[in-house]
Amino acid sequence: METSALTVGKCRKLVEALDICTFEFVHVEGKPLSSFSAGSHVDVHLPNSLTRQYSLCNDPSETHRYLIGVLNDPGSRGGSKAMHDMVSEGDTLSISLPKNHFPLTRGARSSLLLAGGIGITPILCMAERLAIAGEDFAMHYAARSRERMAFQGRIRQSSFSSRSAFHFDDGDDAQKLDLDSLLDRPSSDVHLYVCGPKGFMDAVLATARAKAWPEKQLHYEFFAGKPIKADGDGSFAVKLASSGKLVLVPRDKTVVQALSEAGIVVPTSCEQGVCGTCLTRVLEGVSEHRDMYLTPGEQAMNDQFLPCCSRAKSAALTPDM
Repeated sequence: METSALTVGKCRKLVEALDICTFEFVHVEGKPLSSFSAGSHVDVHLPNSLTRQYSLCNDPSETHRYLIGVLNDPGSRGGSKAMHDMVSEGDTLSISLPKNHFPLTRGARSSLLLAGGIGITPILCMAERLAIAGEDFAMHYAARSRERMAFQGRIRQSSFSSRSAFHFDDGDDAQKLDLDSLLDRPSSDVHLYVCGPKGFMDAVLATARAKAWPEKQLHYEFFAGKPIKADGDGSFAVKLASSGKLVLVPRDKTVVQALSEAGIVVPTSCEQGVCGTCLTRVLEGVSEHRDMYLTPGEQAMNDQFLPCCSRAKSAALTPDM
């Protein structure tokens, strides 16, 4: 997969809803941009040296621009604040080429798209692609209030407006998102896609699993991980398969941090176990998974882990490095 950097100019910054802005990027030399598929994101290298992932929310067939939507989240680690406060009209930024860890499944009879808040960005792109392809789907979009819901006009004016439902936390009970009813009858050829705040996604996935939705039909993308610090965390050793070198990982450092101090650089991006950039095969040992990238089934296989956040249950872990 291509991951080389691309220099883009931000030609437009628009307020889409309360605390949500869209940023439209074009190639700094006016060249066509690489194509992408619905569910793709780009890594944006910010002026404060942070790198953050943002889903593309324009039509994937467009080659003249990339469009992202960013929530100015007061609880963020600095990425959204940098986008809103430090990036201005006419600035140039470095971004990655599009990457997709959240693709649509081919051959599904129907798709159920669920978006919470800013999670609408990849979901909207999916809805537009499914509509163009003539596929069957329904989209449900939940937000805290109408003023915090981005892209309302774009959705209401779309060809799939009749297949879209809006839900507001501060609205009457009749219009609120009823997950129990919506997910009550899983079908073998219906796929569920969900993106949004962690609490929203946890509720959707927990309900779907309780209703016996097959794991292979659940597709999701978290924006941010929730750091797990256990009082019982201890140190363990990482043995590099390529050299046999042992690196001690103390209780207060991640595998990535310990390896970096030993002169071994592991490519990372989110550093929260969300994006999958640092995904590494495990050859020996038992991982303690703390990521939100791997599915529960993939974690149980114990053949890969994310060293930016996960640890070891065994005394040593041998990654394929």
